[in-house]
Amino acid sequence: MKSICGLVVLFFVMLPHAAAYDPLDPTGNITIKWDVVSWTADGYVASVTMSNFQMYRSIVSPGWTLGWQWAKKEVIWSMVVAQTTEQGDCSKFKGNVPHCCLRKPVVVDLLPGVPYNQQFSNCCKAGVVSAWGQDPSSSVSAFQVSVGVAGTSNKTVKLPMNFTLLGPGLGYTCGPAKVVPSTVYLTADHRRKTQALMTWNVTCTYSQFLAAKNPKCCVSFSSFYNQSITPCPKCACGCQNKNNCVVSDSKQAHKKGINTPRKDNAPLLQCTHHMCPIRVHWHVKLNYKDYWRVKIAVTNFNYRMNYTQWTLVAQHPNLNAVTQVFSFDYKPLVPYEAINDTGMFYGMKFYNDLLMEAGPQGNVQSEVLLRKNKDTFTFKHGWAFPRKVYFNGDECLLPPPDAYPFLPNSAKVNSITISTMVVSALLFLFIIS
Repeated sequence: MKSICGLVVLFFVMLPHAAAYDPLDPTGNITIKWDVVSWTADGYVASVTMSNFQMYRSIVSPGWTLGWQWAKKEVIWSMVVAQTTEQGDCSKFKGNVPHCCLRKPVVVDLLPGVPYNQQFSNCCKAGVVSAWGQDPSSSVSAFQVSVGVAGTSNKTVKLPMNFTLLGPGLGYTCGPAKVVPSTVYLTADHRRKTQALMTWNVTCTYSQFLAAKNPKCCVSFSSFYNQSITPCPKCACGCQNKNNCVVSDSKQAHKKGINTPRKDNAPLLQCTHHMCPIRVHWHVKLNYKDYWRVKIAVTNFNYRMNYTQWTLVAQHPNLNAVTQVFSFDYKPLVPYEAINDTGMFYGMKFYNDLLMEAGPQGNVQSEVLLRKNKDTFTFKHGWAFPRKVYFNGDECLLPPPDAYPFLPNSAKVNSITISTMVVSALLFLFIIS
């Protein structure tokens, strides 16, 4: 009995960590690198770089929030292109007053309006960071911090502890800071190498289990060979907002200020049976001899949220033969060697990379042309529909398999085929006679 109880406890202890593993992006993480670039009279100056190595999970508006706990009694004298949300009690300091005296500072990025001569590389984007797979050039955010009342050498510096990252909501878990080989820099002429005086890394991973107890999106299906539509499951994203939703054609939906976001990012959803902020619809549209065609539509039901730099990931065995994507950008994802069944769709820049809030403009759509593999292609048993769908890095809830659109009775299909063959044969005999 004791051993069974021990196994149960171990399972629940390991569950959150296991949920942080994403099988479609097994190496995805956010790495926060601290480079000590100079020593000061009572501490050091560090360049802090946040790199998003996740393939399809961006940090969207209102951006990242980074926190930690000092190991001793450190203070932040100054910051460049970032700021703490609170200063704290700095009354014991005479003359120069630190930027922040809190034992647990919380840092945010600056807005884009910072004067150009005061900017730092990869800064001032309001905390918005692209996914590595979508736009590597925008997947980095950085700032500089001057730390006082701290160590002044590699042996006396104490690493910060208990890092936290909001991106912008919950979901990220950060490991301890670890000293790594010092970062090497190249001068502008690429003829000289310099290096940081000391470097440590912090790795943060995302878990949908920790981010929310319910899914944030759902998927519906339809096809040309069946008139029925398979909707999202009822209360797919939970029905906790059912009493505070907006009917699409009501006066409230057109009320001034309804699209104003709240500081806590609380959603205001359109009333639906699934009560999800996002619905992805996968429609099997056409069937050709060597190709087949799918239409994908993404609809936003949240009146308070614009999705910038959105991403949509689908897993389907025929995504290894995508021929053309008409209105989205597309990139294959190969998380495991030789298994090419996953792809990422995202908006074209300045065209549909912004998914508007709920309303007439709150949707984006595209069609995808795929080449058939005659050895595996079929419309039977729901093969034409995706195995997994992710929106902005969160897995969407799919309908149950028994609810998928089904093919018409095969006997009817065969009878039509046979009758067609008979008519063709008689026509051929008539012509040659």
